[in-house]
Amino acid sequence: MIGSAMGMDIGKEQDAVDPTHPATAAEDPEDRAFKTLRGPWAGTPHHLDAPFWPTPEPLVERMLDLAGVGPGDHLIDLGCGDGRIVIAAARRGATALGVDIDAERIAEAEAAARAAGVEQLVGFRCEDLFATRLEAASVVTLYLIPHIHGLLGARLRTELAPGSRVLSHAFAIRDWAPRAHEVIDQRELYLWVVD
Repeated sequence: MIGSAMGMDIGKEQDAVDPTHPATAAEDPEDRAFKTLRGPWAGTPHHLDAPFWPTPEPLVERMLDLAGVGPGDHLIDLGCGDGRIVIAAARRGATALGVDIDAERIAEAEAAARAAGVEQLVGFRCEDLFATRLEAASVVTLYLIPHIHGLLGARLRTELAPGSRVLSHAFAIRDWAPRAHEVIDQRELYLWVVD
């Protein structure tokens, strides 16, 4: 039997986080539970929380219209892909940060920002979106997957200042009623405002 000769039990399901392992024994139980929900490799290169699905440009503009994005805003796009939302926000006079775990997408976004002439208003970081600090944002944009939206929901409501806006293409955030919901060309857009 494959694996049994090496002392491995192939049929036994292993936990994503071993609470007896020295590296994880001191972790907070909530952190362990979160990592278990998310998967052991999520948030690392080549193990994305969501695939790259670009938001069509007309929907990008409508999302930014819904939130009234403009000068004085600081937008953070979690899972920014090619940077199109960040760049569109900068064209409206906002500052913006795009975060993606995929270095190839970040390189595309940086090149697109230079080509658009907005590089002085934007920044891009190759990092795990769950490691990104959100306190400075007045607007956060998402186009991830429902499971990840659910994991982010409480954090968005806790870390963002009252009046901050959260925008999503396609997926709602469980247990949070949107302030606005539109369907355009069979694609859903959501806006939430932090109380």
